[in-house]
Amino acid sequence: MTKQTKNQHTNSLSIIIICGNFENTIGDCIKSIKWADETIIVFANSTDNSQKIAKKLAPKAKTTTVTDQYGQHYAKWRNIGLKLATNDWVFYIDTDEQVTSKLKTEILKTINNPKHNHYAIPRANHYLGKRVKHGGSYPDYVKRLFKRKTLKKWQGAIHEEPVIKGQIGHLKSNLLHFTHTDLNSMLEKTIRWTELEAKALYKTKHPPIVWWRFFRMMFTTFYTRLIKQQMWKDGTIGWTSAIFETFNTFIIYARLYELQQKKN
Repeated sequence: MTKQTKNQHTNSLSIIIICGNFENTIGDCIKSIKWADETIIVFANSTDNSQKIAKKLAPKAKTTTVTDQYGQHYAKWRNIGLKLATNDWVFYIDTDEQVTSKLKTEILKTINNPKHNHYAIPRANHYLGKRVKHGGSYPDYVKRLFKRKTLKKWQGAIHEEPVIKGQIGHLKSNLLHFTHTDLNSMLEKTIRWTELEAKALYKTKHPPIVWWRFFRMMFTTFYTRLIKQQMWKDGTIGWTSAIFETFNTFIIYARLYELQQKKN
């Protein structure tokens, strides 16, 4: 089979990376997707060595930079990456994620014999360097693989969603996700995301915050994660995660209370 004939029967893939200040993980991420037909990197207010590392490992990648604060404009950044893509399919990956050889094989088989125009992929989450399987942490499906021409755009300020028609498919191989690598990064994410979550609740005209609501919401979070979803089975890391998420819940509602008081 000639190269030209082969290309006529092979769908091509663009992989899009959204990168902030992730110099410790961007390298492993890029190494796991070097097989892509096209690599696109959107640097979102990246001020550390992430760009230098990325350009060394992927010199042919298409790159663009934006100066928005990282963590607040994901839909916009995903749309920027989409506009730069030129291949039949697009796959999105974050800098704290890695594609395994098994997932690579499944992605290539899927895009060359697709039954759907978009797919969700299970994530194997790692907290503080350890794999977790409970507390809602697995399979943690994320929508990442799309037939490019059918993906209209992304929308949503916090939990962005793709605008696309058709029934979704599900892959079986895991996407590795190394989130919450240390307590410093966990606290930094808490500062960013709790502000966005509080603003979203405020926009929906959430009822006024009173003292008992803090305890109610914190207890609900702790019970759901630790007992109902059995995060205790993940051992010390499970308890740490459940307690930290309960703390996040408190910060969200404390921020919401602050917003409501400023209005008054």
